[in-house]
This record gives sequence, structure tokens and C-alpha cells, in this order.
Amino acid sequence: MLEWRISEDPIAYEDAIAWMEHRVDAIIDGSAKECIWLLEHPPLYTAGTSARPEDLLDGRFPVYKTKRGGQYTYHGPGQRVVYVMLDLNKRGRDVRAYVRQLESWVIAVLATFQIRGELRDARVGVWVARPDKPPTADGRPPEDKIAAIGVRVRRWVAFHGFSINVEPDLGHFDGIVPCGIAEHGVTSLVDLGLPITLSDVDVALRQQFTRIFVAP
Repeated sequence: MLEWRISEDPIAYEDAIAWMEHRVDAIIDGSAKECIWLLEHPPLYTAGTSARPEDLLDGRFPVYKTKRGGQYTYHGPGQRVVYVMLDLNKRGRDVRAYVRQLESWVIAVLATFQIRGELRDARVGVWVARPDKPPTADGRPPEDKIAAIGVRVRRWVAFHGFSINVEPDLGHFDGIVPCGIAEHGVTSLVDLGLPITLSDVDVALRQQFTRIFVAP
């Protein structure tokens, strides 16, 4: 069985991490179900295990060091944060396969809104081609990131997860080099011209989850 949680009000980062750590411990000892938590955070930056100090350009918001993989990421209102706490003991002890499932889940959600999300070998997250923008300095077609992914695994229970930009203030990303990638930008569903709400995304997340993840 799987529990879905949706928080209407922004959740402080420290509180979310503490709750998630507690839930992971409970999943490990068998006293709690797997859980997917949909929420927003107040504006903040997180520094993953690969974060480089020079990629913090303007510490205008609180910065939190986190044990998830990845580099600097922004979280804030208008962004759907999806914390995924799944027991890989029951779902296959393969972290790479699990990350691919998360990527496929995000891409399937975007497809429900007629957005083509794409992956890049050298870049983490999900990207959207932007033929409406000028080429990059080296002449390549521009691409914007629409979803960030970062996971952690403890005793084969996965947690942290991903975020999808629905309608955040994209200017807030200017304080960091998102995920260490300076040559490409960041976008959102609303920035792409779609009047999508967090609730719309939540419905798609639940619908597409069962297409990607088989019940253990």
C-alpha cells in the first residue's frame, strides 16, 4: 500500500526533511507504508552532495546543505516538490533503474499537457527544447530545464525525489547556477504558455504513477 500526502501550505525545509527521515525509518522497520508527499517550500536553495561553492551566485534565500545527490537547486512557491519514499527492497535494488523510473514519470506527466520532456546524457533532470529562443553561443538549439531530480537511498529505501516548475518566479533561479549548468535556462509550464495549476499537476502525477511503477 502507498500513502499520498498533499500539503496545501508551504512547508519549511527543515520540517519536511525531519518528517521524511522519520518516515523512511518507519518504512525500514516495517511500521509505515511507502509514501509520496506533494508540497511547496518557501523560497530557498539546497546544496546537494556535488554542489560547488562558486555556483551560489547570490544567497538571497536560505541555503540548506542536503545529503541528496546533485548540486544547487531552487525550491519555492509555484513549484511542485514531490518527495518519493519507496522501498527498493520490494521494487528491485537498482538505483539507476529507479532514477530512470522517476524520469519517465516526469516525462509522462508533462506529456499529459502536450509538453515533450527530454533527457540529456550529460545533464540531470528533464529538459524542454526552446526553438522559440535564439541559439546558444556555440550555435546549439537552446533548452530549458523544467524538472530537477535528486535522490538518496538508505537501507534500500529511496527518498527525496524531484520538482516540477509549474509557476514559480523564474527570477529566483538567478541566485544559483541550477544543477551546475550555466549554458541553459530554466522554464515552467506557465512560462511555456500553459495555464496549468499545481492541482492539475497533482492529478497527472497520480494518474501516471501507476503506469510507471508496478505495485510491489
